[in-house]
Amino acid sequence: MEYSFLKTYNLFLLAVFFLVLVDTLALAKHAGITRHYKFNIQMQNVTRLCQTKNIVTVNGQFPGPRIIAREGDRLVIKVVNNVQYNVTIHWHGVRQLRSGWADGPAYIAQCPIQTGQSYVYNFSITGQRGTLFWHAHISWLRVTLYGPIVILPKKGVAYPFPQPFKEVPILFGEWWKADVEKIISQALQTGGAPNISDAYTINGLPGILYNCSANDTFKLKVKPGKTYLLRLVNAALNDELFFSIANHSLTVVEVDAVYVKPFKANTILITPGQTTNVLLKAKHFHPNATFLIAARPYATGPASFDNSTTTGILEYHQPSTNTMKSNKFPLLKPKLPIFNDTAFATSFVKKIRSLANAKFPANVPKKVDKHFFFTVGLGLNPCPQNQTCQGPNNTKLAASVNNISFVQPNVALLQSHYFNQSKGVYTTDFPVNPPFKFNYTGNPPNNIFVTTGTKVVMLPYNTSVELVMQDTSIVSAESHPLHLHGFNFFVVGQGIGNYNSSKDPANFNLVDPAERNTVGVPSGGWVAIRFLADNPGVWFMHCHLEVHTSWGLKMAWMVMDGKGSKQKLPPPPADLPNC
Repeated sequence: MEYSFLKTYNLFLLAVFFLVLVDTLALAKHAGITRHYKFNIQMQNVTRLCQTKNIVTVNGQFPGPRIIAREGDRLVIKVVNNVQYNVTIHWHGVRQLRSGWADGPAYIAQCPIQTGQSYVYNFSITGQRGTLFWHAHISWLRVTLYGPIVILPKKGVAYPFPQPFKEVPILFGEWWKADVEKIISQALQTGGAPNISDAYTINGLPGILYNCSANDTFKLKVKPGKTYLLRLVNAALNDELFFSIANHSLTVVEVDAVYVKPFKANTILITPGQTTNVLLKAKHFHPNATFLIAARPYATGPASFDNSTTTGILEYHQPSTNTMKSNKFPLLKPKLPIFNDTAFATSFVKKIRSLANAKFPANVPKKVDKHFFFTVGLGLNPCPQNQTCQGPNNTKLAASVNNISFVQPNVALLQSHYFNQSKGVYTTDFPVNPPFKFNYTGNPPNNIFVTTGTKVVMLPYNTSVELVMQDTSIVSAESHPLHLHGFNFFVVGQGIGNYNSSKDPANFNLVDPAERNTVGVPSGGWVAIRFLADNPGVWFMHCHLEVHTSWGLKMAWMVMDGKGSKQKLPPPPADLPNC
């Protein structure tokens, strides 16, 4: 009797041990690791469009190095500043849960890293997988300081779409022959619009349609019948882009590092700050042709813009039996929408829906604690005395949210908030609604001057927020890609014209809306988003057209600590830069 009890007990112990072992192994399999990177910010000579230029780079690379991590990993990235400019790096779209000190926008999350100094960005990737990107977040340095962030699923976890044969990051950028820092500094002094770029680029290369750029053309070589995952990033400074590959259909499977219901599209619209993953299925047989990959701007305002096209070439690997050289093949070109095709933009954006299944739920806040209505758009500032300005009627161009043009403080908002030293740095009276009502998309009011200030919105921890952003036609109606730091949000509604609070909410999608970090406020229209303020800290929200951010189209949300220890912002790291 005692023997059989002992035998049973030992078997029970063995089973428990085996279960614990399996559980531990499973945990180890899914536990994140720490990945270390070093970013040396240094000058590098780069030649484009027949001209050599000294640009700011990471480790001498342009575009900058790829960061690869898995969901659940920790990233420790040491940034050393060896250039004459102050620098910060933003990890665009990373949730930064309780790691606001690593978010990166200058004078919001941190003081910049000064020449000769360094700072270690330390953060975890929580609940995200897909494509994001990193870029400088001070002045216009992100023009050359950017690179992709590839977040793979946890080990052993498959994509919710066919496993691609190969993955290829495709980064769109903008190139100026002149010194971009001088361009924006001069524009801010004169009050006029800055000079437009000289070219767009794909992975830093302008492509065959530009002077001297036949050799500076991105080439994508594919094998017949194989599927490729293209990780698209719009890192351009000031332009939304249409993207297409001749005679090939693309399947959209993810935006802003969130899986979406797959849909086919010949042309993709992607705004600065957005990322889109698409599947490209190569043709089954060698087509005896090469195909142009092309991107060109979607532009809605009256301002001049760089109306050029960047190109790459899609080539099929030659079967050994084919002796024809690929340069003898005909080059087929895609048909892209015209530059101001808002109808295409609207219909494309409406196709983007969250997967919203058991594995990848869309946790849309159904109950709203706080409603906000923000106007976003351009306005004017008076010209200083004894100066001639280049804005309309001798004014300076400006931009605002609820008519407040944000003034950058000289110390970081997050530090001031954390140490309770707000006096003289910021005020908490950011308006919940526009200061006065008018026909936002019709004739502008008589006074179109903005007011200036460093104002923030305070939110208690775990507040559910609904924010409607309305474009204005004060200087002109224009599409504005708005990026929110520290959160993903759900795009529950959008429309053209003025938002109607009594009618429009009835059509909100609360089931499977797109979840993103950057959304285009339609030209002459509005967009409604919802998010849960579950991340304590100070979070920047701004237009990702860099010129509009420079003019003041930005603000900040201050999310207070919650009660639990996991709901509080930890103290700053010891090496946090000083202002």
